[in-house]
Amino acid sequence: MSEEINIHDYNIKDVVKDMAKSLNVDFDETATECCFRLPEKVGSGYVRAFEFDFGLGVVETDYLLKEELRIALEKGVIHPLKIMFNRQSGFYHKFEDDKEFTEIKRLENSIASSTSKNNHVFRIPADIPICIFSIEINRKLFEEKIESFLNEMDEDLVTLFRDVNGINQFYYKSYYSLEISKFMEEFTQCELTGFMKHVYLEGKVYEILTHQLQQYLDDLKEPQKRTILRKATMESMEEAVAIIEEELDSIENVVDLAKRVGLNQNTLQQGFKQLYKTSVNEYIRNFRIEKAKELLETSTLNITEITYKVGINSRSYFSKLFKKRFGISPKQYLDQSRNKKEDNKSA
Repeated sequence: MSEEINIHDYNIKDVVKDMAKSLNVDFDETATECCFRLPEKVGSGYVRAFEFDFGLGVVETDYLLKEELRIALEKGVIHPLKIMFNRQSGFYHKFEDDKEFTEIKRLENSIASSTSKNNHVFRIPADIPICIFSIEINRKLFEEKIESFLNEMDEDLVTLFRDVNGINQFYYKSYYSLEISKFMEEFTQCELTGFMKHVYLEGKVYEILTHQLQQYLDDLKEPQKRTILRKATMESMEEAVAIIEEELDSIENVVDLAKRVGLNQNTLQQGFKQLYKTSVNEYIRNFRIEKAKELLETSTLNITEITYKVGINSRSYFSKLFKKRFGISPKQYLDQSRNKKEDNKSA
């Protein structure tokens, strides 16, 4: 069973007020913020709206529903440009005339602009944590903010922001970057109050918006020419590193490793070069030598056993790599380590 509510969003606070009214719960309001907590019969969590100058606002939701919720926006009006970031479980969006919903998955973001005849509809699932950060831009009011910069902006962005009357429908979706994730955390965890809080949050919104627009332009490039590292890619690379460390003696080739973490080979390689300043194979090779050094220092294994333990099948090749890295052979290093241990025991 699902419940449907209709809300206005021309004024950012109306999003909170209309939702609160539909759910029959009170809301709290200040000059720049509006918030309510979900009633227990509906679920748990909150919805907050922040209003800034020049038609810029933020709607932040963090809740768990007991029943699915459909949210339809007001018909026949110009809706704000919506830049939505999904920080938790997936939710669904469509334009009213569309037959099917599009899922916005965890760590994905979308930029969506409706027309006055084809408004937004959202479907929010029950029993899973929903955490959405949405920047809302009234482009008619925001035009004053960016008017003097339009001649310097990319043509695609000018077209998007110039559409102050919502004539053109627009939709874009991608995974958002590490920087955006960090800025959102700083926004939601702000402990300031009053004027300082308002100024701080407004600055964070502009940082997020700036990085999002840079990411949008980055996504227009060929995949191999993109330079911005996505948070989802980062998590996949961390998974790849964990696999390398856990399966060092049997790690497969880069293509298979990329498939296991849900990336293509080029994306994995680019991510490692950005994050670790090395290729995947170089990372594996360096980690093997570092692990071998550790085993020479701490284990009772001989050099041949250590060679196979770290996934190298040739003792001579292992010796070559080790000497290149540390300047001495594994045998010399092992003797030094054992002599040092003996000296420590004698002392």
